[in-house]
Amino acid sequence: MAALMVGAFALVACGGSSPSGGTTTKYVVGVSNTLQGNGWREEMICSIKAQAKASGVVSKVVIANRNTDAAGQIADIRNLISSGANVIVINPSDRDALNAVIKQATDKGIVVVAVDQAVSEPSAYVVSNDQVAYGNLGATWLAKQLNGKGNIIEMRGINGVPADTDRHQGLQAALAAYPNIKVVKETFTNWSLDPAAQQMKDIFSSGIQYDGIWTSGIDSTVVDQFQSSSKAFVPIVGADNNKFVQELATLNTKGLKGAAVTNPPPIGGAGLAVGLAVLQKTHSYDHVIHLTPQVWDNTTSDGVAKLASTYDSSLDPYYSVAFDVKPYTTYSKQDLISCAGPS
Repeated sequence: MAALMVGAFALVACGGSSPSGGTTTKYVVGVSNTLQGNGWREEMICSIKAQAKASGVVSKVVIANRNTDAAGQIADIRNLISSGANVIVINPSDRDALNAVIKQATDKGIVVVAVDQAVSEPSAYVVSNDQVAYGNLGATWLAKQLNGKGNIIEMRGINGVPADTDRHQGLQAALAAYPNIKVVKETFTNWSLDPAAQQMKDIFSSGIQYDGIWTSGIDSTVVDQFQSSSKAFVPIVGADNNKFVQELATLNTKGLKGAAVTNPPPIGGAGLAVGLAVLQKTHSYDHVIHLTPQVWDNTTSDGVAKLASTYDSSLDPYYSVAFDVKPYTTYSKQDLISCAGPS
């Protein structure tokens, strides 16, 4: 897929009016993302562009994509409002801090959809994986693998963002039922490969005793560090990332036990589909739509078969294997991979 590295404060538009003689599409879609260089987020944006194209009613997609905080995202959303956006899809950096600018948009008749993570502004729509369940399901699987006792490492995402907070909450709720499971080390990877790799090296050299590792999606990096350091595997929980899925399917014979908890990036495209339906009044949706994650583990033959069939050699190793969210998204897999918006 095309990389989406857009410079700071830049708004980049793709698409335009249809050729002369055709029907001019009428809606402008704005996108606000605050984490660059992350495969999951790139795939999310590609799914929005693909769904915009598949809808047939979007003239262009205007993207604000940079590493920033809530203050920067507020400025980006204001710029998207000024750009004439009819629907704005945001991956929020904060649950509450964006409320005023979201309300500013919805008061103008703009449909705002928060994807992947929740916001508390009631006029916004939220379309996301159930992130509390994500943390809970993975932690429960890990606790059962350890027979209810042992030490675990918790490798979180970005401190303070809604998805990280919710996943941590889910993990804590799961472990409350297993008082003999102890979190002996907590790290924040910022959902980035290099920090996660260094954290694993530090853990290896520290002498910390651990029996399992729960990650918030930086999973294959952890597996890679075990291999490069010639360490014996412990059970590892991660997400449905392409390389991790492959590792679970192929390294089980070398002692790797693990589970991938699903968290599809095409939630972005699903959010746009909901936003367009609300805008056009073609469907009524609840303001909060949660997807229930699944757990794919490699401890059964059926699980290994599922993982092996899901791995896709055509995808980037760090992209999710999910390419759609039914019944919301309507684009093809090739549309997602090409990462092309309306033209």
